[in-house]
Amino acid sequence: MKTIKIGLMGLGNIGTGTYKLLEMNRRQIESAAGAHISIDKIFEKDVEKDRGISVDPSKFTQDPDSILKDPGTDIVIELLGGIQPATDFMLEAMNNKKHVVTANKAAIAASFDKLSKCSEENGVAFRFEASTGGGIPILNAITTALQANEFHEVLGIVNGTTNYILTQMSDFGLGYEDALKSAQAKGFAEADPTADVEGSDSANKLTILMALMFGKYVKPEDIPTEGISKITKAQIEEAKASGCRIKLLASARIKDGKLEYGVEPVVLKNDHPLAGVGNEFNAIFVSGNAVGDLMFYGKGAGPLPTASAVLGDVIQIARASKTIGGE
Repeated sequence: MKTIKIGLMGLGNIGTGTYKLLEMNRRQIESAAGAHISIDKIFEKDVEKDRGISVDPSKFTQDPDSILKDPGTDIVIELLGGIQPATDFMLEAMNNKKHVVTANKAAIAASFDKLSKCSEENGVAFRFEASTGGGIPILNAITTALQANEFHEVLGIVNGTTNYILTQMSDFGLGYEDALKSAQAKGFAEADPTADVEGSDSANKLTILMALMFGKYVKPEDIPTEGISKITKAQIEEAKASGCRIKLLASARIKDGKLEYGVEPVVLKNDHPLAGVGNEFNAIFVSGNAVGDLMFYGKGAGPLPTASAVLGDVIQIARASKTIGGE
């Protein structure tokens, strides 16, 4: 059986989850891929941190070129986060004929066309299932099984942090600040939660969804965006009294031949399918002219759910490529 050599860039929460899941489910993953999977090098500055995994110290490198320019590297998994240097690393990898897998929604949303074009020009795969719904396989669904559809709408809870905060405010009467502290204590929110609570994370994900579903690239900064930081207990209670819940939704729809889009808190009736999605869970509703209405639900974040999507992309590349792995 062939061996696929991977260069892993970033050993944070998602990188650690990816390494752990490969070891945990190696037999299943390699059987599905039809290949041995070897993480040969890891680009990471903090080599002393206890991550709860056993990593051979010789795998660590602080030289990105030792991965990006190594002719032995088949797939680069980019999990550094942020727009730069992650974007340049992915472009460099593809220009060196390496397939790329990433969970980095900010980098993809900022440079979707450039990254996609680079992939096409170099004849390599660029896969990013984990960028939009964590463990929810939404991108694979809309680009494979649902690609015969003309899409009318996408509507979703795509940020677990904000959904957890709003759930705590609605179900337990917490104010915004206390709900945020609870999210941070449980690891659902960063120390600086701005990207989540002000909606920019959701806007990044909506950019990716629109590009794939409607063939239109809209920069995240051009998406009308409102977060949840100004939502009060009074607004939550008013919604509850009316049989409703407030959710932060990312949405795009075709109306009168034009694409409308935005990210904003929305008051939903309790019988709406998205109203019952609680805590850190995500759900994405799509409508196609052939399939009708569908909803994808699950854990939209977390090391292992996100790693599931990352390694799913690795498996797809392994199965699709005839030359990868030294054959």
